[in-house]
Amino acid sequence: MNLEELGYTKELEQCRKENNLNLFEVGRVISEHKERYIVKTTESEYEGEIIGNLRFSAINRSDFPAVGDWVAISEYDEDKVLIHSVFPRKTKIERQAVGKQGEKQIIATNIDYAFIVQAVDRDFNINRLERYLTICNTYNVEPIIILNKIDLLDDTMLSELIITVKERIKQVPIIPISNESLIGIESLKNTLKKGATYCLLGSSGVGKSSLLNNLSGKQIMKTNTISSSNNKGRHVTSHRELFVLEDGGILIDTPGMREVGIVDSKHGLETTFETIIEISKNCKFKDCTHTIEDDCSVLEAVESGEIDSASYENYMKMEREKDHFESTIAEKRKKDKDFGKMVKKYKKNRKLNKY
Repeated sequence: MNLEELGYTKELEQCRKENNLNLFEVGRVISEHKERYIVKTTESEYEGEIIGNLRFSAINRSDFPAVGDWVAISEYDEDKVLIHSVFPRKTKIERQAVGKQGEKQIIATNIDYAFIVQAVDRDFNINRLERYLTICNTYNVEPIIILNKIDLLDDTMLSELIITVKERIKQVPIIPISNESLIGIESLKNTLKKGATYCLLGSSGVGKSSLLNNLSGKQIMKTNTISSSNNKGRHVTSHRELFVLEDGGILIDTPGMREVGIVDSKHGLETTFETIIEISKNCKFKDCTHTIEDDCSVLEAVESGEIDSASYENYMKMEREKDHFESTIAEKRKKDKDFGKMVKKYKKNRKLNKY
């Protein structure tokens, strides 16, 4: 294996030279669990440890390495390396950190394509598809929708389902597959590009780990069935992990996400809901909220059926989430600023009192 097959590019090499990192080896983070890292190089895989300077200079959690990151390393033991620096990220996918107001969680970095996997049975939900699309569009990751378990549907039902998706989601590739019967797996394999990184996104039980196994041709990940008690997917993948496929392509498997919180998503929302954004330009008021205003072009389009009502409701919900997240961030920054001023004032008074 060479670095290019792991996703390394000329831009990364240029960055390495510009930041005087030539003396260090280059590796890619393939696994991260509670600040324990596994770094892959052309030679082997190592347990990675962050150097103190990198740890103490980090402002927030996103400054630490994440799965998909390229890092400058040096070997200090037979199977261990020190991580000296994280290369700038080409792309990343983030969501709101679960249970933490105003904080983000990186899902993966340096991704070219996202496979948004949904099962066509109980998990099928277009609103959730639009949510994942918004996240992809926010970070300029190219989305591809994978509809799994199509062996449960006949041809007519599948065609109707695809039409339903295309009515709301336009210009995004849709690939129907079955991990059980292997329908569509070979054609999906043929779309994978050597050196390109693909991230698997979706809820528990939709078949992400099974898809990884089928694309790799071997049993890489443990798989499980749907719980018979609540008809929900069981968490099999417990952490994010990157795999290099023998036939080309790099896949990042992620744990199932039941909560996909929207963060800095203005660009993502505008791209995902392009029709709503275009029609909103005809609203009477520039600051129209598209809720109660007279002469609101969006509400009129919903009423006439030009805009799907469910898509409109989903858009408004994510807009509210975005606004709430941004206000929480602003409030948090103000508190941090006020605290900094208080500490500064305390130190100044303490210094004066000495004299």
